[in-house]
Amino acid sequence: MPAFLPLLSENSSDIFPSLNRIGPIVLPFPRPSTLPIPDRYYLLVEHETSVDLEEVVSWLDEGVEKVIIPLAWANELIGIISSDRLLLLLDVANVSAVSDKVRNGVSGVLLKSPTVDLDLISSVAEFFSGSSIHVLSTTDAPATPSMIRALQSIGATLLIPGSQLTLGATSATQINVADAFLAPISSDRPDGLFPTVVSTETGHTLGLVYSSVQSVKESIFTGKGVYQSRKHGLWRKGETSGATQNVVSIRADCDSDSLEFRVVQHGAGFCHLNRQSCFGEASGLPALEDTLRSRLESAPEGSYTKRLFNDADLLQSKIMEEANELCIAESKEDISFEAADLLYFALTKCIASGVSIADIERSLDKKAKKVTRRPGNAKPQWSSKPATPASAPAPTNIGTDGPIRMRTSDLSTVTSAERAQLLHRPVLKSDEMISKVKPIVEDVRLRGDKALLELTAKFDKAKLTSTVIFPPFASETMQVEKDVREAIDQAYSNIRKFHKAQADNTTLVVETMPGVVCSRFARPIARVGLYVPGGTAILPSTALMLGIPAQVAGCKEIVLATPPRADGSISPEVMYVAHLVGASAVLKAGGAQAVAALAYGTETVPKVDKIFGPGNQWVTAAKMLVQNDTDALVSIDMPAGPSEVLVIADHTANPAFVAADLLSQAEHGVDSQVVLVGINLTPEHMAAIEQQVEEQALALSRVDIVRQSIGKSIIVKASSVEEAIAFSNDYAPEHLIMHLEDASAKVPSIDNAGSVFVGPYTPESCGDYASGTNHTLPTNGYARQFSGVNTLSFQKHITSQEITMSGLQGLGPVVATLADCEGLEAHANAVRIRLRAQEA
Repeated sequence: MPAFLPLLSENSSDIFPSLNRIGPIVLPFPRPSTLPIPDRYYLLVEHETSVDLEEVVSWLDEGVEKVIIPLAWANELIGIISSDRLLLLLDVANVSAVSDKVRNGVSGVLLKSPTVDLDLISSVAEFFSGSSIHVLSTTDAPATPSMIRALQSIGATLLIPGSQLTLGATSATQINVADAFLAPISSDRPDGLFPTVVSTETGHTLGLVYSSVQSVKESIFTGKGVYQSRKHGLWRKGETSGATQNVVSIRADCDSDSLEFRVVQHGAGFCHLNRQSCFGEASGLPALEDTLRSRLESAPEGSYTKRLFNDADLLQSKIMEEANELCIAESKEDISFEAADLLYFALTKCIASGVSIADIERSLDKKAKKVTRRPGNAKPQWSSKPATPASAPAPTNIGTDGPIRMRTSDLSTVTSAERAQLLHRPVLKSDEMISKVKPIVEDVRLRGDKALLELTAKFDKAKLTSTVIFPPFASETMQVEKDVREAIDQAYSNIRKFHKAQADNTTLVVETMPGVVCSRFARPIARVGLYVPGGTAILPSTALMLGIPAQVAGCKEIVLATPPRADGSISPEVMYVAHLVGASAVLKAGGAQAVAALAYGTETVPKVDKIFGPGNQWVTAAKMLVQNDTDALVSIDMPAGPSEVLVIADHTANPAFVAADLLSQAEHGVDSQVVLVGINLTPEHMAAIEQQVEEQALALSRVDIVRQSIGKSIIVKASSVEEAIAFSNDYAPEHLIMHLEDASAKVPSIDNAGSVFVGPYTPESCGDYASGTNHTLPTNGYARQFSGVNTLSFQKHITSQEITMSGLQGLGPVVATLADCEGLEAHANAVRIRLRAQEA
């Protein structure tokens, strides 16, 4: 939190350089033409004319860190502009007019108040919990250090007009810039000095020194590194050695008891040993930057680095060569090695052009502030990727303008190793992802709702006051269009009918020998958690696919978890399904934090016994983590990976139908797995399919995703139905679509698949939404071992046995003999004591 925020005007040019060193600056709109653009600044809009979204976006793209908007603009911008880029301008009398949507859609508030009333400001801070609070007094009363400190103590920051700031002494009408900056900073040292870390522009430590009020003031005003020697008094760095410093920024730490100076160091270095840092020689990128600067000035003729500086064509060729090497590297070691080479040559070009690492970081920071994003597609000249090693055939034509094509292999000519490669999916780095989600899961386990609310604000960008919605659900949260409601109702009916038929409501009874009756009966899993991916997406289909079998199985508690939207609400379509399936709670959270809440429970989130549902790699990793934690005592439905489809097509296949089926899976994501197995297809037939893929893809809104996933997908040529099905069984796809003559007759040959779609009029989409089967299916080849989600997934089976006296006479000796064989005397005794009782 900055000590204060200066609000500058046209007449503030004299104090601008000093203020630019100590934190963000607030500028009014329109921006004063006499002032340069600050390193960090907010733009204050006080007029309440109609909002121009494009203009606001252009401000943010140009580098404005936050826009302070009037209340009248809020509803137009919230939900479109990220909350962390918006502050709300409020008169103190208007606080009660702020809705939850507005409150959750901004990162803070600028409160205009006639007086600095700490109690009032504290209550506003509670209303805007978790947001930054800034205060602008509308009176002419000047700011004072005590006022700055008092506001900081309640988590608020004072906005000070430029007319009240001065580089001279603090007076009855103005406060000295350095006095305002130092107001909340205190020292716990007997000598009153502030420990000060001195760093480069890029944050690499040069040394530890001490500062005094006087030295900080001089640094702020002059822009030079000035510190306080504990032995010799005021120390102007480089005054005698020539190793001077230009101060870039000065800031306090989180406890306001120490400082950081970021500087541009001149001369031999910061350390008295003529090194850059007091903590030893520089390493990594800072060391490389220093070396390259030195070589630019003094590299001997004929040296390789000198050649690079002098030969632009050679340097360009090396950058392109190393970029290619990095693209085709696969192992962690190779990737780091090739990335290091690329960084070396790229930084050589930068140093030759006078560009520093700090310049690069400033460019990165500026790009990060942009709201408008480019599509991010490759330029046409890079649309074809260079060849990669045979062990990992490279996808081709993943540009923006090239043809959308799949790679082709022929089963009659590939080697066994190449065939195995065709069956290979991308490696899922489970260990890496589990290590990333573990702190999130642990945080929710230990801190419950508090952690869940913080993580939801961080990852889902929604500021909530509660985590769970309990039934009865408010009717206004389930308002959906009539046609959507009717579609959901029909899908619900179909899916319920199919899953109800799967329920095991019978008791299996078998008399294994006279007087020995064994039985098995089903019981529902009591408490289940259903994860429905969402946030900006609307996925009522997944809620149906998970909620209906849970409902049919008779689960007592059904907790549905889904990420909230930016305003903290859940999509009405998902809420309507939650109502239909009888959900006992709706958890407004996504990602690993939602999985953790379901696994361990919190103050408000019920703990569950089994977690179901698809999700991204964070969700998958969290599910894998909690199922192995005995403290959670929770199971999961199945492992998960990217979505996938395998289509088998023969001479009867309609090219348009085949292409549509391939694309319906390819649009899920760039990592979707799409395979076409063609049985003796003529070149003309294959060309027609590929042409349809391209034509249909170009008409899709998600063409950029499709272009990448199709570019990594494969066509496999087979010589017979049997060969095609054998390949499919080895691949074990999530979805198998059969465009075959007499396709239904081939189904008995299918051994491994999540779900099978038989014939030309059975698109995968029907199974995804409403035919009745479940779309939560095993991926990544797990169809060899796992079934898709079904009603039995929500049931468990219990066995029982009942033995009569005569039955024990026949069975007992067998049991006692086996127990003796294993050396378990108590087991044998439990039988023999009963047999002896019968004899007596």
